[in-house]
This record gives sequence, C-alpha cells and structure tokens, in this order.
Amino acid sequence: METWVKKWNFWLVMALLIASCTPEEENPQITEDRVKTAIFRSMQEWYFWNDKLPQGTNPTQFSTNQELLDGIKYGALDRWSYLTTPDAFTRAFTGQNAGHGFGWGFDENEHLYLLFIYKEAPAGKDNWRRGWRVLEVNGKPISSYKQSNGSYNFNLGPNEAGITNSFKLLMPDGTEVTKTLGKAEYQSNSVLHRSVVRMDEKNIGYWVYNSFRATAGTSPASSVEVDQTVNYFLSQNIDELILDLRYNGGGSVGVTEQILNYLVPVQANGKTMYTNTLNTSKSTQNSSKKFEKKGNLNLNRLIVLTSRSSASASELLINCLTPYMEVILIGADTYGKPVGSFPLSNYNQTLKENNVELVPITFASANADGRAEYFEGFPVNFPVGDDPSKDWGNPQERRYRAALEFIRTGSVQSPGARIITYQPSWEMIDSFTGLQKEFPAY
Repeated sequence: METWVKKWNFWLVMALLIASCTPEEENPQITEDRVKTAIFRSMQEWYFWNDKLPQGTNPTQFSTNQELLDGIKYGALDRWSYLTTPDAFTRAFTGQNAGHGFGWGFDENEHLYLLFIYKEAPAGKDNWRRGWRVLEVNGKPISSYKQSNGSYNFNLGPNEAGITNSFKLLMPDGTEVTKTLGKAEYQSNSVLHRSVVRMDEKNIGYWVYNSFRATAGTSPASSVEVDQTVNYFLSQNIDELILDLRYNGGGSVGVTEQILNYLVPVQANGKTMYTNTLNTSKSTQNSSKKFEKKGNLNLNRLIVLTSRSSASASELLINCLTPYMEVILIGADTYGKPVGSFPLSNYNQTLKENNVELVPITFASANADGRAEYFEGFPVNFPVGDDPSKDWGNPQERRYRAALEFIRTGSVQSPGARIITYQPSWEMIDSFTGLQKEFPAY
C-alpha cells in the first residue's frame, strides 16, 4: 500500500509539473499564433466592416500582428484601426505622454513653425512658444527632410526619455538660437489657450482645445480642464464663443459629451446627441445618447476654427451641435472620420493575457438629423489659411481675426482686405499612425 501511495504521489507531482509548463512557454510560436487568431476572430466579431474581411484568411500565415491587421482591414475607408497595449491606450487618453511636447507645421511659404507646446513637456519647461520658426533640425535645413511624395520625415527618434535633438530657431525679434532638447515623460494639457475680449458690446470667448483627453482617475471619463475652462467663460459672461479645434485629432467620446452638454442650447436638453451603429451581428448594441444640459452657457451659435487636422471627436462635436444651433466653420475642411473605436482586449482573454490592445473601427456615428458618412470631412463656411507665425490670441492671426470679423460683420473679409487661403501639402497628422494619429505631437 505504501509503495502504491508513493507511486501515485510521484505521478501526481509529474502531472502538475507538466501542466505548469504550458506549450506556449516551450514554443513562443504557439503564443504568437494564438494572438493572431484572437485578433482575427475579434475583427470577425466586432469590426464595423466585418463583411469586408478577406475570405479564407489564415491569420497565422502573417509574420506579425501588424501585418495581419494591415492585411485584413478595409483599406477603401479604414485609415484608423490599430494595435497597441492597454497601458499605452489608457495613458494616451489621459494625456500621459513622452517626447519633446510640441507640434509644428508649415505656412504658405513652406516655412516651418511651432504650432503648439505642452506646458509641462520639455519644450514647455524651456519656454518654447507658438510662432517660433524652425530653420534647422539636427544641423540640417528643413528642406532636406522633404521626401519625394511631398511629405516630411524629420527623424526625431522614438518618444523615449533620453533621446535628444537640436533645433535652430528664428525668434520673433529676428535673432537665431540653437537649442538642444531632450525627450521625457510629461502630462499634456488639452487647453492651450483661453481668453475673453470685448468687442461691440459683446464678451467673446476664445478657447484653443487640442485633444479630448480625460483627467486620470475620473469616472465616468471627464476632464477637469474642461470644467475649469467653462467656469472661466461663465465668470466672464461671454456672449459668443470661438472654439479652436484646428489641431485637434480627437480623443475621448466621454469628454466630447461633456463639452457638448455645456455648449448645447437648453432647448436641446433631453434630445438626441448622436446614435452609434455597430456591424449587423452587433445591431442589438446600437445605441443613442441624449443631451444633458450642463451649466449656464447660453449660446445662439458657435464659431469653430478647423483644419485637415481636425478629426474624429472634433467632427463629432460639430456634427452633434449642427441640428440645434448655428455652427460656423472657419479655416480649412476637416479630416473626415465619421466612425469610431473602442478597445477589445476586455472582450478577448487571449489579447488581455498577452498585453495586446486591438482598437479597430467598431461603430459609425450619426447626428439627430441622420448625418453620418462625412468621409470627405466637413467643408468650411469661410476658407482662411493658417497663420502659425503668430501666437494664440493675437488679433492679427488670420483665423482668429476672421472669426472676430464674422462676429462683427457677418463676413470674414473687410472691404479691401485680402484673405489668404492655402492647403499645406503636409500636416502633422500625416506623419503619424495608430494611437499617435489621434494625438499627434513630437
């Protein structure tokens, strides 16, 4: 009996050891194939265009997860589905970044200027400002970074702490300085500028909003910055609001709803904000959101400054307000993203266990009037070229000046004035993919 017990214990221990050494640990290829299969099956289940997925796909035949996603997504319309990690996704949507902390772009003469700076980023702590012209990067003129297709690749390296680059800058006073700037982790600010001016017996608010990011730890997702900004405008008794979304690539739908509920007229309270439509197999999860008016802002119209970098949640905001108030767009036509995403790792254990976040297009949005498929973007009411040589709130900055002129006269052009319009061949949003395309910055 004792011998039998010893043998039984021996085989039990061996079985436990064998069970603890999973095939995935012995052969990483098995894990890779399981993840690829999980990506494909998640796309079959949740992807908005799942009827467009290639038939007979064997996901394990792709070399990488990214190659798989690129190979199966609906290329005719999908410019946005991406892969990341759950942590990177959460950090991006709450403004926890790494890098230099600035954006840049070209004027009509193809001169490169700083467009915006995050105040807690390395560039912000070094007091960089919008309107500084960039003459050289790492000792080379800007023209040397131009590629044959007209785009630019500045080769600034990965957004990791310790990476440095040098920049020769032309300052507003005409002097040239060369600065070496390192990359670091930082908390970004979404509100780049806010101010109020008095004109023709009106208080006019100006709000430069760069991305729809939630404040970490808020539930449901919301932004303390948004609350503070709206309270500021309320304290100033504004009559009109200019909302500058010209570099806003999108972000959190929850924060978008927060802003919409502040901006919408009280008459729209309880009415449809938007409807979301999923693929046919998930139609039972189609939903609609209604306005819940917040605060005492009482605006008859909203003036929005836009560009081709205004995308996703920026366009959702414009679309949702249009049925209920006059929305005037000044600048350049928007990007064209009437569809959205949510991360899928919580719906698939294999993705979750392997730290893979799949964020494909999963729904399309429509406003209360049913307006949905604006893949070409929203056309502006008044085309006006960008003016990156001037800082926020400068009354001579073209788009801001045009908005003030519209409030004053109902048009953007004074007698004898010349309106400059141009469309840059390259914008920052063109240089980024995946998660960074929603929050483009260097």
